[in-house]
Amino acid sequence: MNSFSRLFIRSLSSLSAPPKICIVGSGPAGFYAAQHLLKHTPEAKIDVYEKLPVPFGLVRFGVAPDHPEVKNVINTFTKTAQHPNVTFIGNVKLGVDVKLKELQEAYHVVLLAYGADKNRKLNVPGEELSNVIPARRIVGWYNGIPEDKDLKIDLKKSTVVIFGQGNVAIDVARILLTPIDVLKRTDMTQHAIEALSESQINEIYLIGRRGPLQAAFTIKELREILKLPNCKTTWNLDDFVGVKDVICNLARPRRRLTELMLKSLSESDLNQKNKVFKPIFFRSPLKINKNNVVLGVNKLINNRAVLTDTKEIINCDLIITSIGYKSDQVDSDIPFDEENGVAKNIDGKINEGLFTTGWLGTGPSGVILTTMSNSFGVAERISSEINSTRLKNKAGSDYILGLLKMRNVKVIFWEDWVKIDRYEQDEGKKLGKPREKVVDFNKILEII
Repeated sequence: MNSFSRLFIRSLSSLSAPPKICIVGSGPAGFYAAQHLLKHTPEAKIDVYEKLPVPFGLVRFGVAPDHPEVKNVINTFTKTAQHPNVTFIGNVKLGVDVKLKELQEAYHVVLLAYGADKNRKLNVPGEELSNVIPARRIVGWYNGIPEDKDLKIDLKKSTVVIFGQGNVAIDVARILLTPIDVLKRTDMTQHAIEALSESQINEIYLIGRRGPLQAAFTIKELREILKLPNCKTTWNLDDFVGVKDVICNLARPRRRLTELMLKSLSESDLNQKNKVFKPIFFRSPLKINKNNVVLGVNKLINNRAVLTDTKEIINCDLIITSIGYKSDQVDSDIPFDEENGVAKNIDGKINEGLFTTGWLGTGPSGVILTTMSNSFGVAERISSEINSTRLKNKAGSDYILGLLKMRNVKVIFWEDWVKIDRYEQDEGKKLGKPREKVVDFNKILEII
């Protein structure tokens, strides 16, 4: 062997192996991270694992069906998924089908982006009653999450109380108050459309612990519900005492939202309307009974809601809880903060080779753009660390897919999703809607 050949072989052996990155979760956090990783580490091989058989997470299953424009980001995610260095691997549950340690053995980097789908509890007596339902499950029911398709929800009653005033709470209220002819044109599941077509709900209370100056819904969400046909919004005048006096000192987004509430408060609508939306502030749940809720009246002290001795009762038939989501420790090897429901991390890094992004890392706050910013930042940190490190070769998906095959896990790949997507759109056309989501796993197996 001549000196040139020896030098060439020695140079090959010193080359770093291509980075193999595993992303757990195919929602916005996972796909935005993959997109940024491809830009900054183009030689990386990226495998995106998803516990559900289909991709897109919160965009597919969390966005309200009457907000189709928000789902346009799926086009960007699809381009990322179709990149030759990206592989989608669906129907694989971390902590059940595969362990974190196994992923860490197979990949240079594991990025946890599986979101927050566990609901926070009110922790009041009566919360376990059958007519108390988390908003997360109702959203899953009308958006096509398979585990929520058989949700038992009685819509034959008239009055609903929703605890919480965030965008999810107001989304659920709007959907329950929207005319069925509007919903029929969306991608809402057919089983939900059929149930809502027989709904007798005509009154919804949206209850928050603090005041209108702390309301968590956005101006867009409020404007939409104020414009609902055949629905009147009524406010509690006492909740707005002193609000006009401070409005000029508010930051612009909060000022505009507050101005819209005050405008609605002062408007008189003489037209007869069959449904009513009632946002109520300064109230906390004390007890839930079968046919009513007991509320405590609050006052604000240092921006915190503090109970007074005054109590109120609202008669109602269905109670929906929407006070936030939290993440779950799906694998015991994930360092986890149980109190806050997040993976323990510093700026997205959990420990060497293990990162997190999205709601699992930050907590459930912000919108899709917030998630994008967070994911880009974490992906940039991963790229920086990888690009400055000599990597030993790792097996990646070859190893994991072998384990899944031995464990009889039916894996769904991107080409399978393409078939499902085409089928859903074809079925939707028959019903005059964008798509009819498949919610039965056996049907998915037939399609692919």
